[in-house]
Amino acid sequence: MNFIAIIILVFIIFDYFIHVLADFLNLKILNNNLPDAFAGIYDDHQYQKSQHYLKVNTRFGWVSSTFSLLVVLAFWFGRGFPFLDQWIRGLNRGEILTGLIYMGILILLRSLLFLPLKIYDTFVIEDRFGFNKTTWQTFIKDIMKVLALSIVLGVPLLAGILAFFEFAGANAWWYCWITAAFFMVVVQFVAPNWIMPLFNKFDPLEEGELKTSIMSYARSINFPLKNIYVMDGSKRSGKSNAFFTGFGKYRRIVLFDTLIDQHTVSELLAILAHEMGHYKMRHIQKMMLVGIAQMGIMFFLLSLCISYPALFEAFYMKQPSVYAGMIFFGMLYSPIDFVVGMLFQIYSRKNEFQADQFAVKTTGDSQALASALKKLSVHNLSNLTPHSLYVFLNYSHPPVLDRVNSIRGRSKFS
Repeated sequence: MNFIAIIILVFIIFDYFIHVLADFLNLKILNNNLPDAFAGIYDDHQYQKSQHYLKVNTRFGWVSSTFSLLVVLAFWFGRGFPFLDQWIRGLNRGEILTGLIYMGILILLRSLLFLPLKIYDTFVIEDRFGFNKTTWQTFIKDIMKVLALSIVLGVPLLAGILAFFEFAGANAWWYCWITAAFFMVVVQFVAPNWIMPLFNKFDPLEEGELKTSIMSYARSINFPLKNIYVMDGSKRSGKSNAFFTGFGKYRRIVLFDTLIDQHTVSELLAILAHEMGHYKMRHIQKMMLVGIAQMGIMFFLLSLCISYPALFEAFYMKQPSVYAGMIFFGMLYSPIDFVVGMLFQIYSRKNEFQADQFAVKTTGDSQALASALKKLSVHNLSNLTPHSLYVFLNYSHPPVLDRVNSIRGRSKFS
């Protein structure tokens, strides 16, 4: 085992145990005392149910992560990477097609191995707590659609990256960077009208008090809004959400149908004001630019490592290849990705606070947003008191109590 193998192995084990530790601490601080801010929102039975939901999901997460760790280690030290490589090379299909087959088989094997866990999560855990609305027909169709999209969109992009590193020499990394960045931007325009409707139905919000209030608010903040869409989220889950997607005339503000059923007009307006706040403060564009910059750094580092002999020796590969080098580099890059991911989440949590403040300031109604956030937490059985380490590792949004306290703090000084 060389030094690269040791680095990768140590980080894989560290990543596993730091998340298990965070889970353990998250469960340890649970108590039966309902936070004062939720008095009258949560009843005792529902609060106990939310804690039970957290415990069940945490234990299931331990099973999933342990299984994932064992699969990776078994395949790695069982010399599965060189075995699969030798078998596919025997097909004599050329480097690009060989790479696509090699990576495709690895992705397919992983998907099949984890399919039973996904089924259990959807049809046992989520069903047990009253969230699952997915039928077997929808579940299977979703898998087929994801597979089709992966072939139509993912395969050409991956083939292009393989070709660049195979034939473009020193220029390969920035060719890949430009191509991947262009692909990322195009998907933002394509997704709202072409990809998302493959999975859900999007209907324009009906005329009425809610639409009138939202359109009037949008005009007041100079937000160019043509329509609001309602998504049939209840087709798969009883959980609620809202989101903003796309750019320009392709952007969409979307409300889950389950969200509309659970909230008042003022609460829904506050939720959408939060989403519009992200747009007005250019959070989405900034996150994308940072992501593109990170992608460029990653491709540059990949160009330095992709033909490094020790990288292949770490995985018992005697014959280097671009496609195997990409997979192994991905594992070597994991510590950097871990750190960058933490920074992204810190930035994302900051953006959420800012969007909350924007919503409160522009609607002039702090109570509506606080009430909406509380109801969302209750309806989704969210953990109200997560441990700080768990938040640091896993949360892209601040805990709901922090958001409610921040909203209240602003209202005192507004």
